[in-house]
Amino acid sequence: MGQAEYQAACHIVRALKAAGHEAVLAGGCVRDRLLEITPKDYDVATSALPDEVKALFPGAKGVGEAFAVVLVRHDKVITEVATFRKDGPYADGRRPDYVEVGMATIEEDAARRDFTINGLFEDPDAPEESRVIDFHDGVADLLDHQCVRAIGDPAERIAEDRLRMLRAVRFAARFDFEIEANTHQAILNHAPELGAVSRERVGGEVVMMLAHHARAKAAAMLQNLGLDAAILGVSPPSSFPRLAKLSPQASEASALAAWAMDRGMPGEVAGVLREALRLSNEMEGAIRDALGLLPRLRTEWSASDVAAKKRMASHPGYQEAWWLLEATHPESAHTIAAEVAALSEGIGLAPVPLLSGDDLIAAGHRPGPHFAMALDAAYDAQLAGEISTLQEAKAIAERTFRRDMA
Repeated sequence: MGQAEYQAACHIVRALKAAGHEAVLAGGCVRDRLLEITPKDYDVATSALPDEVKALFPGAKGVGEAFAVVLVRHDKVITEVATFRKDGPYADGRRPDYVEVGMATIEEDAARRDFTINGLFEDPDAPEESRVIDFHDGVADLLDHQCVRAIGDPAERIAEDRLRMLRAVRFAARFDFEIEANTHQAILNHAPELGAVSRERVGGEVVMMLAHHARAKAAAMLQNLGLDAAILGVSPPSSFPRLAKLSPQASEASALAAWAMDRGMPGEVAGVLREALRLSNEMEGAIRDALGLLPRLRTEWSASDVAAKKRMASHPGYQEAWWLLEATHPESAHTIAAEVAALSEGIGLAPVPLLSGDDLIAAGHRPGPHFAMALDAAYDAQLAGEISTLQEAKAIAERTFRRDMA
């Protein structure tokens, strides 16, 4: 996100104001701009009703009609435009039973938001000293106190949506803030209630916070607040050494694996994480591959031959396992990385096999247990650079068959 996105949002604000409506930039984009962080996206809040927004911007599409949200396209940039609203009660602890749209003021719209640092608005055309509209001292919390504080009664905010407990942790870790004392206590009191939140929503928040380079702080806060126990069960206290040393470039799968290892999770970790966080099959597989390969990198690499090293380096979990290894044994990891770079030259780590099962069938062999052994033997010789033709591969396979049948 950059200048084009900001300009598109400002154009929408100005067009709405020119039509007689109140309109401002809202929420996270205002927060991030105050922190001199490039926003991921820009949101506009307005007194205009959805139909009025659509009339002003032909082609605009409603995506959250119940919540009065419209997507407006300008100069190839899509901006979310939401009408000021008041939320009704949250009977399910997730979403309001109803929202009041049309009569809500900008102040009432701010009051329904979760944290003071997210309840900010900006009029891009106002003088700099009055550009930010702040009803709940969010600017002071953001720039002076550096804390995450609930708007109003924190227990009420949590009761409305228990996921806000995880969001508080994510924002605090991301910005290296603390959670304000009353908000902190409310989360401690209500942490066991996180189990009532859908696992998909919990998983989405956890993955986001562990994907950030402040992941170790996030994990420590989850632990101290009792939220990780609500997600995965009680575990011995940890200082999260792997997460703390994990590369900022590390993948989400490696971060989740490191979190589980630091917590001392027993058993089939990938499956437990998938169930608890509703991870995708792909993510579960990546975690399982990484945790399966990691001990082999630690204990087998130095004694392995070229073929075995190439097989490990081309394993689906190699990169994730390497990140995990680097977090605890950086010298070993960097030695392996240098070797892998050298092994990648020439025919590469995983060239197309010279010999296939069809070749063996054509030579008169029946598929069976010896097939895989013969193919592996030929491929190992190819990986080691000992052979380079199909005939040579067939000869090795034949020797393997004769040896196994002897």
